[in-house]
Amino acid sequence: MLKLKVKDVMNREVITVTPKEDVVFAFEKLMKHKISSLPILDGDKLVGIVTATDLGHNLILDKYELGTTVEEVMVKQVVHVSPDDDLTTAVSKMHQYGSDDGIINQLVVLDNHKLVGIVSDGDIIRSIKV
Repeated sequence: MLKLKVKDVMNREVITVTPKEDVVFAFEKLMKHKISSLPILDGDKLVGIVTATDLGHNLILDKYELGTTVEEVMVKQVVHVSPDDDLTTAVSKMHQYGSDDGIINQLVVLDNHKLVGIVSDGDIIRSIKV
């Protein structure tokens, strides 16, 4: 695992949304593609991220008004890694920036401020040869 880089295990096919996407449609996209987060792009610029947990929880509790966009609820401080970071760095960031009792499940991968992939805890686990 120590020799593997993020670029060796990341998913290059990233599903994204724009800031003006309705939260309901964003949540449907998460469920359709069976993913847990959506990076938010304004043109080519990463401006935030939303998670299935946050969107789903708040939709169930009916916390959003009709027409709420992801821009209104996104996390703007996106934790990221670079393609050349090793997997230990990615795991450390997942742990460091996670909530008190958890981890971040996915990290966006930026190369010169451009979104080039996403790496999940599952990607990292699958890469470990036991």
